[in-house]
Amino acid sequence: MVKIDFKREFRALYRPSSTGFSIVDVPELTFLMVDGHGDPNTSPRYQAAVEALFGLSYAVKFLLKAHTVTPDYGVMPLEGLWWTADITTFSLDNKADWDWTMMIMQPHWVSEDVVEAARSRVAKKNPSPVLGEVRLAPYLEGLAIQILYTGPYDDEAPTIAAMHADARAQGYALRGKHHEIYLSDPRRTAPEKLQTVLRQPIKPLP
Repeated sequence: MVKIDFKREFRALYRPSSTGFSIVDVPELTFLMVDGHGDPNTSPRYQAAVEALFGLSYAVKFLLKAHTVTPDYGVMPLEGLWWTADITTFSLDNKADWDWTMMIMQPHWVSEDVVEAARSRVAKKNPSPVLGEVRLAPYLEGLAIQILYTGPYDDEAPTIAAMHADARAQGYALRGKHHEIYLSDPRRTAPEKLQTVLRQPIKPLP
């Protein structure tokens, strides 16, 4: 059986240019999602959310592989939507004020029934209050500007600011939630080599 690599299938979304900003129209995709608030570096809920998402994503994958004829696939990377009340003031300096949704993209054939069966399996091995809050939901991002950033998470600010400025220079306004896709495992990758897709939804100025 051929194994699908969704990062390759959606290369424009998961492997953008690292040398310049690009504008993409992101289609509706399905995710496992869970919400939270506060600094991800110090929030116990954030760590629990990440563990629940990966645990459930792998359980869904292996359940499908064992009991259905759907294609096998690689589990997708962790993604995060980050925002404050006013996106134009979004800053890495006020992480305690951030709201967030962490999420992992799922194949379109993953159903609610499969997720619930997988959730029951995970709960028996690794019970977590956050696990029950993970939901399967579509997310339509639409028009956005993005870049592939390499380096420590805490040093993203100049690149984010430059991306926002480039969007305005091209005649767009910022909208929605700052989006990051974590292509590297921070437990196994040096901070200066971490690769992250930085993305910001935009809309044409009137």
